[in-house]
Amino acid sequence: MRKNAIIVLLYLVIISVLEGCSKQNITSKENKSSDESKKINIVATIFPQYDFARQIAGDKADITMLLSPGAESHSYDPSPQDILKIQNCDMFLYVGGESDEWIDDLLQSMDTSKMTVIRLMDCVDIVEEEIVEGMEGEEEVEGKEVKEDGTEEDVDYVLQQEEAQGQEVEYDEHVWTSPKNAIRIVDKIAETLGDIDQMNQEFYEMNAKDYVKCLEQLDQEFKEVVDNAARHIIVLGDRFPFRYFADAYGLEYAAAFPGCSTETEPSVATITYLVDKIKEEQIPVVFYIEFSNHKIADSISESTGAKTLLLHSCHNISKDDFDNGITYLDLMRQNVDRLKEALK
Repeated sequence: MRKNAIIVLLYLVIISVLEGCSKQNITSKENKSSDESKKINIVATIFPQYDFARQIAGDKADITMLLSPGAESHSYDPSPQDILKIQNCDMFLYVGGESDEWIDDLLQSMDTSKMTVIRLMDCVDIVEEEIVEGMEGEEEVEGKEVKEDGTEEDVDYVLQQEEAQGQEVEYDEHVWTSPKNAIRIVDKIAETLGDIDQMNQEFYEMNAKDYVKCLEQLDQEFKEVVDNAARHIIVLGDRFPFRYFADAYGLEYAAAFPGCSTETEPSVATITYLVDKIKEEQIPVVFYIEFSNHKIADSISESTGAKTLLLHSCHNISKDDFDNGITYLDLMRQNVDRLKEALK
């Protein structure tokens, strides 16, 4: 909450400075070329919606990704320049959820009347963030339970994340990991772009139609892998931002941490559980995600002989991949091949 308050305060300071300079900026704005003034200005927080927007808008828009390529998305802090980019854009795309609470507070403090905002979690059916068996995130404490006859019995209490602690339910924000959800998000972006820029509405519709065909093909490839698989469980020695993906294809999973966990060191019990799971079900692959040190996956691999592989969640890409134009589809097609190897 303190971080959110600082961001809002920073925004208010920036706006006061801008108002003092507004007269000086009028001339420079008027000198913009007609081509530049016609382009839609789109700002996206992270890679998935950035890539969706550029597939649809093409050269009709200037598209900015706030998260620097190669950066870890969960530790991102906006700069004053980032806040200005949001303030001045025509369309703003963000995910929502716990990681984006600062954005909700920021948007409430600014004038968004000239901006169209798309929150990805509003485009799909969302589910609660889940903690499955063996996953770090449950706290066990010892205590005593009073039985009906008045005697006491030693028990272990498991404090389930939100409900037991009286907190609000947290929803999984990694909605883009399912190609089915990606289709719904793309349709929403295309429809909204058409409303903003009606002159190029047909262009956006055609691009979206072609892109959705690619996403449908990707969805079919994942279905075929799962339908022909020897097993239907995946193991991640890492965070698990694939809840929507797993649900879409009927996959079970085991992992070290939930998707947005800030933990880096799993307990011995968690490691033991994952090692035993791989041995019991003869699982040939243990996954890790991008920008991970994959120490946990390496440790599990050493204990089981399972191969370590990257399963890309598409939060972000490296600077080299960004410069080379790597896309969401490219990363997810790599996941098709790696999933096939894990489920064989």
